[in-house]
Amino acid sequence: MLRKPSPNAIATGRPQIGIGDCRISARAKELVLEVLDSNRLSAGPMMDRFEREVARLHGCRFGLMCNSGTSALHIAIAALKEKYGWRDGDEVLVPALTFVATSNTVLYNGLQPVFVDVEPDYYCIDPAKIEGRITQRTRAIIPVHVAGLSSDMDPIMELAEGHGLRVVEDCAEAMTAAYKGRPVGSLGDVGCFSTYIAHVITTGVGGLCTTSDAELMELLKSLMNHGRDAIYIRIDDDQDAEGEALFEIADRRFSFVRLGHSFRCTEMEAALGVADLEQREPAAARRLEVVARLIDGLTPLDDRFQLPHARPGAEHVYMFFPLVIVDPAVERDDLVAYLEAHGIETRYLLPLINQPVYRRLFGDLDAECPVAARLNERAFYIGCHADMSDEDVELVVSAFDGYFGGHP
Repeated sequence: MLRKPSPNAIATGRPQIGIGDCRISARAKELVLEVLDSNRLSAGPMMDRFEREVARLHGCRFGLMCNSGTSALHIAIAALKEKYGWRDGDEVLVPALTFVATSNTVLYNGLQPVFVDVEPDYYCIDPAKIEGRITQRTRAIIPVHVAGLSSDMDPIMELAEGHGLRVVEDCAEAMTAAYKGRPVGSLGDVGCFSTYIAHVITTGVGGLCTTSDAELMELLKSLMNHGRDAIYIRIDDDQDAEGEALFEIADRRFSFVRLGHSFRCTEMEAALGVADLEQREPAAARRLEVVARLIDGLTPLDDRFQLPHARPGAEHVYMFFPLVIVDPAVERDDLVAYLEAHGIETRYLLPLINQPVYRRLFGDLDAECPVAARLNERAFYIGCHADMSDEDVELVVSAFDGYFGGHP
């Protein structure tokens, strides 16, 4: 429960420095107008371009754009369930700290999430805790690459291979990140990305799956499109067909072979993604510069906070800037209220097992997942995006200094 803020948590009238920002570039407008001029809004050449580039960047043969990262997870799990014959009630290992969509999509597929505690320093699923949670009904692991930093994938993949488990990478927060020189999204069976506002690459709404498994790709396409026969998903899938091949497509064009969903996106979102990808290198460099400035400014307070850092051998793309309060005298709720009042947007660090619906479904899991439980009480994050100016960073650091100046 939020405690009453102290008297110094008073609004100053500053504009808000958000977790993320969206500025539509001239290039993005140009590509959106190109789509509108084409009279093609359903998935077409612009989406194909976006999918191919995301797949290439992540070392995969295939990419598939859908309407959210949540939908990407949903169809990835459904496709694996069908391909490998999982039954309702089978188990999927999920980190005890993640955005709620990760485990919600397990439940929506008739499967049972089993929660695994996370690392105290990187906040990703703890490989040392995985084996103790595997049972005869375990079918998969979903490592989540938190805040832009990859999970420790080598031991995770070793465990998965040793126990015959599939791996779905939740890369929603980590587009273009790498682990030991290998891109996320290419290490498991499927990678699932989000392009929602404030993510590393944004299309407003949107998500993608990446895979190198052709059979899995056919299932993903079908599941995203009402369960339609994957021979005809997009309106130009029959463009080069002739004779018997054309009739076969026509014959199966309106054939639905499984239960599916309407998780499609449009060419306009894809155009925004293409434009954002074209600017990803300078944007990524600026994001890292903002992070460096924040760390430099907050290092004098490192007896109060655990500051973020990358694991050895992994690349951190910093979708956001996580902080864990280590000084027991500091009340998180009071500090968060102060920051919000001074125009700095905050979020708690991906609380899951303490959420009302999860308490109701699974009971109190704090004793089983003590690291996640502690982070639920002591961790939060702020923005570090490429649209933050040096002045914005100075305002953030000044706000922290101002709070602790009143809390020696």
